[in-house]
Amino acid sequence: MRMKKLIWVLGAMVLIVACQDNDQAKKEFTGNQAVYPLVAGSQYAIDGTVMFQERVDGSTFITVLISGTEGKLEHPVHLHLGNISEPGADVYALLNPVLGTTGRSETTLMQASDETPVSYQQLIALDVCMKIHLAASGPDRDIILAGGNVGASAADDSSTGRLGIGVCKSE
Repeated sequence: MRMKKLIWVLGAMVLIVACQDNDQAKKEFTGNQAVYPLVAGSQYAIDGTVMFQERVDGSTFITVLISGTEGKLEHPVHLHLGNISEPGADVYALLNPVLGTTGRSETTLMQASDETPVSYQQLIALDVCMKIHLAASGPDRDIILAGGNVGASAADDSSTGRLGIGVCKSE
């Protein structure tokens, strides 16, 4: 009988904590969100999604989830100006890297790389794309693991898979 009581108490505690976490999320986000697909950008079998969520302060919480990564590598994530098929597009914002062990990146974006403030509403109206690179430096920095059009560019689905992804500027 004691064991059943203990299990019931532990279950109730888990439910209370889960509800509190859900309440916190409701206070943190407005409910506005946009999800975009990410397609393989090279010979690696990598794909996934990116979700933009509006925070109550107007900033954007960006979650990148890709499958097919592994190991301890960190894969740089950039928002580039323009359509994903445009080569040499300028970087609009640097996001936190995707961790190879989880295939996940989380970033709260409040400003572009040039420190211009950007809100969720402004970001989803921009003509931008996302590219996830194999590495931060060396020859592997030009290999795009996955990418896709986001924001206003998402309406233009003219890229043709990995062959339609433009090469980034090497600096």
